[in-house]
Amino acid sequence: MSAHKGQFSRFLSASPGRLHFAAHSHHPWPDVTRQAVVEAWDDAARLMDRKWERVFEKIVPRAQAHVARLLDLSRPSQLAFAPNTHEFVMRLLSCLEDRDPLRILTTDAEFTSFARQAARLEELPRVRITRVPAEPFETFESRFREAAAGSDHDLVYFSQVFYNSGFVVQDRQAIVDSVRSPAALVVIDGYHGWCAVPTSLRAIEDRAFYLAGGYKYAMSGEGVCFLHVPFGCRLRPVDTGWYGLFGRLSDAPFDRVEYAEDAFRFWGATFDPTGLYRFNAVMEWMDGAGLSVESIHEHAKVLQERFLASLERRPLPALPVRALLTSRTLDRQGNFLVFRLPTAGVLGRRLREANVDVDWRGDRLRFGFGIYQDEGDVDALLERLSTLEI
Repeated sequence: MSAHKGQFSRFLSASPGRLHFAAHSHHPWPDVTRQAVVEAWDDAARLMDRKWERVFEKIVPRAQAHVARLLDLSRPSQLAFAPNTHEFVMRLLSCLEDRDPLRILTTDAEFTSFARQAARLEELPRVRITRVPAEPFETFESRFREAAAGSDHDLVYFSQVFYNSGFVVQDRQAIVDSVRSPAALVVIDGYHGWCAVPTSLRAIEDRAFYLAGGYKYAMSGEGVCFLHVPFGCRLRPVDTGWYGLFGRLSDAPFDRVEYAEDAFRFWGATFDPTGLYRFNAVMEWMDGAGLSVESIHEHAKVLQERFLASLERRPLPALPVRALLTSRTLDRQGNFLVFRLPTAGVLGRRLREANVDVDWRGDRLRFGFGIYQDEGDVDALLERLSTLEI
């Protein structure tokens, strides 16, 4: 049994027969998050309006420190929080409303949140979008660097781990350094890499924005997303909430709309802080248990290897290993595996009928792995797969 599986007892016991292999989508929460929710409720009852003093003086700084530690960032105050990453995307885009044309460089493998917004923007005459194909993966980084260096862009946006393949973009510094225009915003979507693969942003922290959240591998649920803002950023988001002036609320009136000097310029407005309580509880549990992102990733790789090796020893026609989208070596793999199958939806639905949680996107079937699983869970998944008729 995984040394940490017992810390997820409430989620696992809520549906004992379920096999959950969708950590890349909705990760189970460890038991410590239940008390964190109660703590947030009790603080609201005890402090009422004054709870915000505790939130901004204690809860937010703790959360910023945890994020900075795991991403190797030197300035925790350069982290903003919001209920979702789309809020940050819109705020960043609003910094570019005066660009005509607005030139965006991205990939064809971005998560729907950004991909949909980009597609809608592309309907506007002033917007020009270049999408670099993620495949072939072996040449993606060189092709994206070439595109970034070959033309001026206003926004360069790419994922750390592609949501529809699990491929890890490793040399992020080279990509960031290749962006020709110093005025271009460079944004890394880290949601499928954050707390899943070891990440240091130290070398690019003064140039790149990085956004992610708690819903997936940070095990904290919804409502707790963050944006790292490069130090010295003086952008003036048109989409701005009243938190954007925090630290200067008591100053004399300004002739124009002003912003905080740190990441607060990218904050929004009043929000539910419960997610931050859950997030802090998870981070402090991990720290106390000696659980690192490195060990989480290694555990996921062990389970992935067991899964694939078993499929190689006892092939299942419905799920051939050759359908794995990325390299079999798993050397550039996030914590989930993706198979390209014409029957992805059919197999996914059959698995759900067998009480196995997976998900699929078009012809891509995704299996996620995490520290709440052990080798017995992988073997049980293989057993249920073997009984399906496709």
